[in-house]
Amino acid sequence: MPDTGFALPFLDDDDPVFRAEFESLAQRVTMEAGQFIFMEADQCTGLPVVVDGTARVYKMSESGRELTLYRIEGGDSCILTASCLASGRRFPAFAVAETDLEAWFVPASVYRNWLDKYPRWRQYVFDLIASRIGSVIELVEEIAFRGMDARLAGYLVEEADRGTEKVVARTHEGIATDLGTSREVVSRLLKEFEKLGMVELTRGAVRITELNKLAAIGRNRPG
Repeated sequence: MPDTGFALPFLDDDDPVFRAEFESLAQRVTMEAGQFIFMEADQCTGLPVVVDGTARVYKMSESGRELTLYRIEGGDSCILTASCLASGRRFPAFAVAETDLEAWFVPASVYRNWLDKYPRWRQYVFDLIASRIGSVIELVEEIAFRGMDARLAGYLVEEADRGTEKVVARTHEGIATDLGTSREVVSRLLKEFEKLGMVELTRGAVRITELNKLAAIGRNRPG
């Protein structure tokens, strides 16, 4: 059995045959932060399953502006890659290692064979697609129906909820990339939030001082 670093969800059972195949056919890979996993229009050669670290999947406009679609962390994989492997189409976005990354790489032919052969693997892929599609739909709804002030406030609340200090350790440029807008827009809105006493701006980070007020703005949706 390979040392995965944690219990991969599709191996968390008593199927020694699948475990043996995974050990012999999946490839352990490491990538440095900033290294591309797939570029737009690349042919997908296999499915990466992240063990440690974070990958980011994003679209880029002709002007160079980026919009983060989702991130991939331990135990997760990429629904766009899964879709491309099923359809034979090329990768429609960019996938990059946001931090140093360790992953298992399942070759395309093996990926497709396991979908037919192992219900546990098939359920993992289907659950992954279902959960990611939901998050992408939420992203589309946010872009279409929410103002940037509400999107930024909701983003800060969500990111801060992951820690106890209520600090979002992201630059204005990084936040803009995640939200698919410009750094100038983010900086202007953050300064407005600071004037209202809801945040404190420091170099490379935003500290939330009035979480409830910020959350109220984040819940605001145009009628």
